[in-house]
Amino acid sequence: QVQLVESGGGLVQPGNSLRLSCTGSGFTFSSYAMAWYRQASGAERELVASITTAGTTTYADSVKGRFTISRDNAKTTVYLQMSSLKPEDTAVYYCRSVGSALYYGMDYWGKGTLVTVSV
Repeated sequence: QVQLVESGGGLVQPGNSLRLSCTGSGFTFSSYAMAWYRQASGAERELVASITTAGTTTYADSVKGRFTISRDNAKTTVYLQMSSLKPEDTAVYYCRSVGSALYYGMDYWGKGTLVTVSV
């Protein structure tokens, strides 16, 4: 059974940092690109950051220079280090895995973790 479980969300003050984790199971983690999305209340879900199987990363313009995505295949975990957080970063953050090569077309989502940036 495939699972993606996010953790690390919570309430944080503006300017502070937070690290999200997403641990996968039930699939060949190293063969999947991983990504973080977020969805603020009343808004559409948007891509925040992604990392390929080779480690190439991309970021939304709104988080460049503040967020860092990384992966540890041995721990089947992808991380999102968030710094200099702003109130507009408040959202539910979702983890997504997208299969490549042999696993092309496979696509899984986690259930999300809430990040609230507020004084």
